[in-house]
Amino acid sequence: MKPEVICLMMSSLDGGLHPSKWTESPDGGRKEWTALYQKTHEELQGDAWIVGRVTMAEMAKGEPHPPQSAGAVERPHRFADRKAGSYAIALDTSGKLHFTQPDIDGDHIVVILGNSVPDRHLAELAADGISYIVSPSAEIDLAAALDVLGKELGIRKLLLEGGAAINGAFFAAGLIDEFHLLVAPALDGSGGQPVVTFEGGLAGRTQLSLLSAETKDNGAVALRYKVHARRE
Repeated sequence: MKPEVICLMMSSLDGGLHPSKWTESPDGGRKEWTALYQKTHEELQGDAWIVGRVTMAEMAKGEPHPPQSAGAVERPHRFADRKAGSYAIALDTSGKLHFTQPDIDGDHIVVILGNSVPDRHLAELAADGISYIVSPSAEIDLAAALDVLGKELGIRKLLLEGGAAINGAFFAAGLIDEFHLLVAPALDGSGGQPVVTFEGGLAGRTQLSLLSAETKDNGAVALRYKVHARRE
């Protein structure tokens, strides 16, 4: 059973995604807006959250350390903790992420990889107590991965908190149920920085309908949309 997927993002008025680049406001500042994002994340009560490789690399910060002897490696998946309170999930097609511990702030790590990932990398993840899912194809099959997360780990609500590539891929695959956007009263204006955008050519594939628009503390606005998608 596919988990409910909620895409959660926060941006400046001109679409900037990095609060460190934003202007200040008499209504509040980066600290308050970041706290609002975290509060929203918690209120959504997801069983897990998912990001792409680049975002997870900022938290993982490990170096390659494959075991001297890989031995037999489990495929297509291995779960070190099936009863975690919550999960931190990363997409890492070719196995470039390395970790120093099996959790992110208490959320057990699950890595989703393409089927070309070498056994030595899976052995490293297993030795580190990290769970993994190997996709049936070289490129990650998102729908298949969600089915595994639902069936094997009981994940019913997944918060998608990535950038343009991963969010666009989920939209294009028709896997997102709701899109929540928090907008801060700030401008980025730096040019060339990551902005709210979705890769994948979505025309004709998805439609959004407004569920709610609420003003929040410190001048922020919360927009919530239902996603009507055509699954391919």
